[in-house]
Amino acid sequence: MTALGGIRIIDFSKFLPGPYCTWLLAEMGAEVIRIENPRELAKQRKVFGWDRLSEEENARLRAQDIFARGKKSVLIDPGSDGGREAIHRLIAAADVLVEDYRPGVMAAMGYGAGEMAALNPGLVYCSISLCGQTGPYARRPGHDPVALAISGALSRIGDDPERPSFPGVPVADLLSGSNGAIAILGALLARAGSGKGQRLDIAMSDASLPLVANVVSRNPDLATAPPKGMHRADSGIWRTADGLYLVTTDMEPRYWRLFVEAIGLPELAERQMERTAWPEMKQRIAEVMATRTRADWLAILAAADTQYAPVLTIAEALDDPHNRARGMAVEVALPGGGTALQIGSPVRLEGQQPAGTAASPPGADTHEILSGLGLTDDQINALKGTIA
Repeated sequence: MTALGGIRIIDFSKFLPGPYCTWLLAEMGAEVIRIENPRELAKQRKVFGWDRLSEEENARLRAQDIFARGKKSVLIDPGSDGGREAIHRLIAAADVLVEDYRPGVMAAMGYGAGEMAALNPGLVYCSISLCGQTGPYARRPGHDPVALAISGALSRIGDDPERPSFPGVPVADLLSGSNGAIAILGALLARAGSGKGQRLDIAMSDASLPLVANVVSRNPDLATAPPKGMHRADSGIWRTADGLYLVTTDMEPRYWRLFVEAIGLPELAERQMERTAWPEMKQRIAEVMATRTRADWLAILAAADTQYAPVLTIAEALDDPHNRARGMAVEVALPGGGTALQIGSPVRLEGQQPAGTAASPPGADTHEILSGLGLTDDQINALKGTIA
């Protein structure tokens, strides 16, 4: 028995926050049923240029969709009368519903939180959106960088004090997905005592504000907060003689001493907190780091037991022995044969088995799920969509 065995989740989500949320829960054993709208899938293909690819290439891309792994797929138009009736039946017997539409869209389609609570009083209804269901920005559309901007986090990314920078990875997306999963688990625990479900309102902008908690906590007067960027000499990203990079974070005095002694600059050990000297010290460290290859420095820093890591590419990270040993780089069987190297779940319980197979094609489980609701083959065929 898995931790979430017996929990059924109806997943309307399309973008990163919702799929990441439900993927975490699927990895812990929940049955996740994706409601895949053929019209939405067609739009998605156009947005990413996938409409110019062959069906074989699209099938390969789907199989490599990490956050679709371990989920069932029903290809159905939730806005159609027949689709709505079938999906209502699914929701009536579900534990959780997850959606990531703009506020008001689900209600307009006939799946509003109040209506679904009347249909299934024990339902945990989780909405994940840019700015939440309330507040002056609730109706705004947008993606990850917009949430980071609203929270103030975007103003702290990068080293240029005059210009914000994109983070390059979907920070707010995955944070809000994690928050959604945590909230769902809490609501399920509460339901065990009360028998009642809950409406959960997860905002990407809310999820992003804690990213600046250290700045707020350490600077009662935010007008005097230090400029963004890594200005300390005891931490940095260094270019080595072979053009590669490594990062060090020797902020504790003990580690700082070990670091500067290991690289041949022991005279810097007592100057760690000389703020006015940080630029000069960083320049000296950079010059020293440029004299040896990354492999040489990794061996030296390992022997000194300092805080360091090579700056890996994604391909290198997936091949890294630590990530493989931790189950974070896993071989997944592909439909039709072969395997793909994918990312494992960062949340693992005792006895939890790693993913074995890749994501199934859209609609792969339509017949199984809908026939389980009592629909005939003719009724199911009438509801199925095709991806235009």
